Amino acid sequence: MILCQRHLFDLPEEVAYFNCAYMSPLLNSAVAAGREAAARKAQPWRITTPDFFSGPERARELFARLIGAAAGDIALVPAASYGLSVAAANLKPPAGSRILLLQDQFPSNVYVWRKLATERAADLLTVARPPDGDWTQAILAALDDSVSLLALPHCHWTDGGLIDLARIGGRAREVGAELVLDLTQSAGALPFDVRDVQPAFAVAATYKWLLGPYYCGFLYVSPRYQDGRPIEFNWIARAGSQDFARLVDYREDLQPGARRFDVGEGANFGLLPVATVALEQLNAWGVPAIQASLRGLTDRIAERAQELQLRAAPRDLRAGHFLGLRLPQGGASDLARRLAAENVHVSVRGDAMRVTPHLYNNDADIDRLFGALHRAL
Repeated sequence: MILCQRHLFDLPEEVAYFNCAYMSPLLNSAVAAGREAAARKAQPWRITTPDFFSGPERARELFARLIGAAAGDIALVPAASYGLSVAAANLKPPAGSRILLLQDQFPSNVYVWRKLATERAADLLTVARPPDGDWTQAILAALDDSVSLLALPHCHWTDGGLIDLARIGGRAREVGAELVLDLTQSAGALPFDVRDVQPAFAVAATYKWLLGPYYCGFLYVSPRYQDGRPIEFNWIARAGSQDFARLVDYREDLQPGARRFDVGEGANFGLLPVATVALEQLNAWGVPAIQASLRGLTDRIAERAQELQLRAAPRDLRAGHFLGLRLPQGGASDLARRLAAENVHVSVRGDAMRVTPHLYNNDADIDRLFGALHRAL
């Protein structure tokens, strides 16, 4: 268990922030890295040719370490939607096959598959929210050899409903289906290993559980797709781009591994240093320890929520860093605004109040949360 790390963040004591699934605060050290990055851009002669490559390589290596991958398996992307678009550009579901999604899945992980289904004359199969909350069993029940592609999260973005991706990945391989993952609501907080799951692609934006900036993300590309087609044609993804003097010797060959899929201007001198400092801290803490510590917080919140007849999913069916609480009568749409007026910050997604703490939260925050809930309900 990791002790409260509030001192590493700029969080006033009177603010109870339970909204990491919306947007994380930045570490103080990441803010300092961002200021230094801006200062370097103010004096651009301090940015040298090797910096275009050393920063991205360090970030790749740190993210890869979090998910059991190699640095060469990781591409730099600006958003989850960009990474999912790369996946869609390189997957070819057969006509008449089915692409499996979840009910109420995050829109970026839906629209791209609707378009691909139309282009490939495939069908969409949407797995309904299971009454018992067991997404894994519901997915396995729908997964047969008619499914060629599954596009899934690790936990559902509305309430943290957990999916056993190792089991899903094993079954997908049995039926010959490819697995594409959006890990934005889990990477950095929920243990995940590409060697266990074996997805074709997995993407994560940094601004939530990776404690990073907006407009930054990472895409894992399985080695079997690393000779695929990028969705843009920027100069730095070309082989030999380290030699600036010869950039006009135009080349068709690309950088090795997943680097060919990097977004243009991936060196991102303003934001990538911020993401890198956050990744260093996450690796230092360790994702299993982060998950165990956040599980302790959400367990205490779930137990106290019973006093107010707020229902949480069974413990073994929800991610430990993520708690969806449902009101007995529903209608929680105005609740987040009323709590925010008391400096208690949560989200409402669908019919669930989403309570998503991180290591900056403490028992005083939990008391503030329930004090505000008692007054609001």
